[in-house]
Amino acid sequence: MTWPGELLPTLVGVLALIALTTLVLAVAHVPHRWAPALAILRGTAQLAVISVVLTGVISDPLWVGAALVVMFGVAAATATRRIGWSAAHATMVAGGMAIGIVVTLTIVFATGAIEFSARYVLAMGGIVIGNAMTIATLAGRRFTEGTIDRWDEVEAWMSLGATPRQSTVDIVRNAISNALIPATDQTKTTGLVTLPGAFVGAIFGGVSPLEAGRFQIVVLAAIMAAGAITAVLVVRWLAPVTRKPLPLG
Repeated sequence: MTWPGELLPTLVGVLALIALTTLVLAVAHVPHRWAPALAILRGTAQLAVISVVLTGVISDPLWVGAALVVMFGVAAATATRRIGWSAAHATMVAGGMAIGIVVTLTIVFATGAIEFSARYVLAMGGIVIGNAMTIATLAGRRFTEGTIDRWDEVEAWMSLGATPRQSTVDIVRNAISNALIPATDQTKTTGLVTLPGAFVGAIFGGVSPLEAGRFQIVVLAAIMAAGAITAVLVVRWLAPVTRKPLPLG
């Protein structure tokens, strides 16, 4: 990739998309209208750095492990902030995500569904970590919002002798189900509505469409498994509430 031959058109295109996004949100008077633009710029800077770093570490198991630890730490911290920062929440989110990710990746590589090598561990790990973060965030927020909205009902159950966990059983189930909707829809519509990045990237890398499809279905199954475990653990950890949660920011 050279400047200005290939990078200039990319820069112009990205800036045009950022401007369009910001303009649409501004016209609609949406708060935090600059957030998407800042997210894109931050993502661009981070991808530039990680691209340079991965060039030297993608085949080294130790550096791949270190990269995954950093990814996991950032993902857990991000999800925790979305739910409400506290030491208890940080432990809860990190624990739920870690169990979901480790169990899922162990199955993927132990069964031979994907070759156990540094580059595939990095690729699968990064994808699963990112999706587990999103699902943990959605699960935690859906549960908290549901508990706030239905607090009178929760209190009524407790006044009748139900335990804090029993009084939120329905809210727990709804939160887990709702948190998995984006991943479920993505999986159901793959190939019909969307062509996932892992699939397209594999094809661009010279892999046959059949092999790319095989890799992608393993990715989707891993996302669903890790997400289900993460969502269940996070929400069940939050479930025994004894007082109305504070509104989320």
